[in-house]
Amino acid sequence: MTRPQQVGSGEPEIGRRLISDYGCVSCHVVPGVDSTPSYVGPPLDHWGQRSYIAGSLTNNEENLVRWIANPQEVESGTAMPDLGVTQQDAVNISAYLLSLE
Repeated sequence: MTRPQQVGSGEPEIGRRLISDYGCVSCHVVPGVDSTPSYVGPPLDHWGQRSYIAGSLTNNEENLVRWIANPQEVESGTAMPDLGVTQQDAVNISAYLLSLE
């Protein structure tokens, strides 16, 4: 696998590891992260090409970090759980997702 290109202020390689550590693959299929396929949440392939997060937020680093760190605060009642992701971990996870073209 090729090394993801850095997008934004985070470290994509760290973000890829954190996706597994936080259990994101329990609900999502994430390219480059080994897991048993799960389709509870949407697959996160080609994330860098998407226009919106959760159908309403513009897909950019700032919004994605907010969404990852505290989805319930961004959209009350969303199925996306609050996993206790730290701000810096959210920055790194967003860098990995945004690198997925």
